[in-house]
Formats: sequence, C-alpha cells, structure tokens
Amino acid sequence: MGAGARLGLPGLTARMRPVLAAGLVAGIAFLAGACRVVGPPLPPAPPPAEGWSEAGIASWYGEPFHGRITASGEVYDMEAMTAAHQTLPFGTVLRVDNLDNGRSTTLRINDRGPFVRGRILDVSRRGARELDMIGPGTARVRITVIEAPAPRRCWEVQVGSFSVEANALALRDRLRGRGETVRIDAGPDGMHRVRLGPYEERRDADAAARRHEGIVLGC
Repeated sequence: MGAGARLGLPGLTARMRPVLAAGLVAGIAFLAGACRVVGPPLPPAPPPAEGWSEAGIASWYGEPFHGRITASGEVYDMEAMTAAHQTLPFGTVLRVDNLDNGRSTTLRINDRGPFVRGRILDVSRRGARELDMIGPGTARVRITVIEAPAPRRCWEVQVGSFSVEANALALRDRLRGRGETVRIDAGPDGMHRVRLGPYEERRDADAAARRHEGIVLGC
C-alpha cells in the first residue's frame, strides 16, 4: 500500500508527498509554539559591584579631546588617571590589567565610550602610558571594579552619531514619529549623537538597542 493510501489520500502522488510532510512539520511546530509556557520577565541586572569584571579590547584617547567637557561634566585631562566606559557609573574605580604585557593600573570612570563595537574601555593618555599601550593603540584588558559608587538607574541608547547636524535632526524626527523619546547630544568633538531614553530599567534599554541596533549607555 502506498504512502498516500496509508494517510487516507489514495490520489497522493510522489511529487506531492514532500509538500504534505512539510505541512505536517509546520503544523506541529505551530502547536508546540502555541502551547509554550512563558515565564515572568527576568528582573533587571544589578549594577556592577566591587569585584565585577569584564574582559575585552581597550583603546586610548588624547588630542583633540584634552580640555573638553566629558560626559560627566568634568574637563578632560589626558594626563589624569581616568577612563571612559559605556555603562559603568561615573566615579567607578577600576583596576585595569593589560593581558598582552602584564602591566596594570587604576583608573576612574568620568566619561562615556568607546563608540567602536568590540571595545570596552577608552583610557586617558596617562592610563595608556601606565599600561604601555600608547604605541599599539589598543590592548586586550581585564577590568575589575574596586570601588563602586551608589547605583543610578538611568540608561540611554545611542542610535546614531553625525558630524552634520541636519542628518541627526532627520533621524531624531523619524524616531519621534514612531513614538520614541529621543534627543540629540551635541558633543564638544563636533559630533551630534542621537540618543533614545532615558530608561529606568536596563532591560528596556536593551530592548530599544536591539530594535535600533544601538549602544546602551549609562546616563
């Protein structure tokens, strides 16, 4: 007896069998998804505490940012022991270990960055000198929180950075038209950064970053 007869479809041809099989698989997958039990949303991640660590690529910055205002409101001094991180609260003190050469130093977060995917820290020129990474420009590092300030629940998502203000305004207006809360941060470096938020919960910022392929920043 043929496969069509066993299924109660005596007229089923060999050419039609793969189509029927695909339909059965899709139907089973649909039912499985419809019956899936979804649990409650995960709670937001706690702010980093002392001992928290992260590994990745660090870079450094000096001119033309020396003397300009940082994201924390401080004047950037490239000879100070400071650094920029995307989300760690301002005032966080880090131990930075250069995994390429064994050098280490202690830096305080007072700025936001880096704005290059795959990098986790921008150190001052003084920090780069301490880590012996001025020549290479980047280094593999591990950062460890050794002093954490009181947590702040504030997040933004950077979705664009433009040297031409009109381009930033156009993106802002498009996002506003979609109901997003958005602003433009005109930095001292001449860049106009388009940012969504602020968000009180990190998970909301993460969701917005996924929607718009943005970068989550502390505020």
